[in-house]
Amino acid sequence: MTGPGAESRDVVVLGGGLAGVACAQRLGDEGIGVTLVDRNDYHQFQPLLYQVATAQLPAEDIARPHRVIFHDLPTVEVRTAHVTDLDVANLSLTLSGGEQISGSHLVIAAGAQPEYFGVPGAAEHAFPLYSVADAERLRLHVQDLLRAVAAGELDQDALDIVVVGGGPTGVEITGALTELMTALATMERIPASGKIFLIDRGSKLLGALSDRSHEYAYERLTEQGAEPRLDTGVASVHADRVELDDGSAIPTRTVIWGGGESAAPVVQAAAGLKTGRGGRVDVLPDLTVEGLPGVYAVGDAANIPAHHGATLPQLGSVAQQSGEWAAANILRERSGQPTKPFHYKDKGIMAMIGRNAAVAEVGKHRHQVDGPLAFAAWLGVHAMLLSGVHSKVDAFMSWAWDYFERDHAAIVEWSAKPKRIVWEDDTADAPHISAGRAARGGSATTAGNS
Repeated sequence: MTGPGAESRDVVVLGGGLAGVACAQRLGDEGIGVTLVDRNDYHQFQPLLYQVATAQLPAEDIARPHRVIFHDLPTVEVRTAHVTDLDVANLSLTLSGGEQISGSHLVIAAGAQPEYFGVPGAAEHAFPLYSVADAERLRLHVQDLLRAVAAGELDQDALDIVVVGGGPTGVEITGALTELMTALATMERIPASGKIFLIDRGSKLLGALSDRSHEYAYERLTEQGAEPRLDTGVASVHADRVELDDGSAIPTRTVIWGGGESAAPVVQAAAGLKTGRGGRVDVLPDLTVEGLPGVYAVGDAANIPAHHGATLPQLGSVAQQSGEWAAANILRERSGQPTKPFHYKDKGIMAMIGRNAAVAEVGKHRHQVDGPLAFAAWLGVHAMLLSGVHSKVDAFMSWAWDYFERDHAAIVEWSAKPKRIVWEDDTADAPHISAGRAARGGSATTAGNS
């Protein structure tokens, strides 16, 4: 049931990340009425946030306004709002102003939030990488430290950074930071590069990949000057240090958290939703939620079963494909046809380590590639997943500049002016928005964007 002032639409999509946008676009292409609700007024490509944080890409290359994305789809309405309640039984959302939105179908694509696993001080002092705001905050924090060290206001060890988590996010930002620090030191912008520590409880990096990929990543990061510490957990995080579970401590002013993720709070708090690992919604093979007709969960909000009995990883390609599949199943329902189980087209798993250094495991039999070929494949796959031709071209140009001019990112990092998101060339009425405003993304704090 819906209360006074409730609005009814054909499909309500909670979350404007890869999964939510893919779902709304597919439905909008068919002329279906959709209301997409997100806390931000823009869509972001989360796998490349670390490149914004390390000045390899400007924020505008990975963030694009929702109203620009759906400019040619008049049946898709976007609401930038804080969702205070998710009523799955009645297929409705309640916004912070008390307004309710309901539909014939509800698609939960609310993304994820950092999972700190109860580590004291992590939420207060660590830097997560889940939004443009996070990436800009980290970039400006590192920039402030660089300037203070160069001016002699802080000792060089103020640049020591601890990265928590040895998955793709942790490995990729560790590689990017070591290259940035080396470039700045080579340019004599700072006395010497800071040390980058990579901490993980597991016995190998990139746990979802093979031993060969782990060994390659470990060797390359070590060659670049990073210090991986495996089989080691974080006991607590403080403003000036990280304490490890082996009793040792690393003095640092910068802790980057890539140690895990869980579903958005609004999903975990929703009554009637069956959630499992990471607080994510356990879904049936066709992406519907058992016992809740008309409710789908996709992307990082869902534990999506794979054909071999496990669950699919939280990857951008999984999110995008699951969003499109949920839309296709909704269209099947509307035409009286049965829904179909989700079949993920596995494009492999990749991780960037540095210039000409990446690992990739692709194809049905996980063919392993590393080095320059994997580096080129990583660039191509991630550029294609970006939203909009402008973003794809700009990303390729920035990567090419970095490849041939090793000091490019370091020079950009040294710039006193924060980057701006310039979107007016996408459509005539698109806004010109600063990175600061995009980071705020309206008044919402609940619905995710991943």
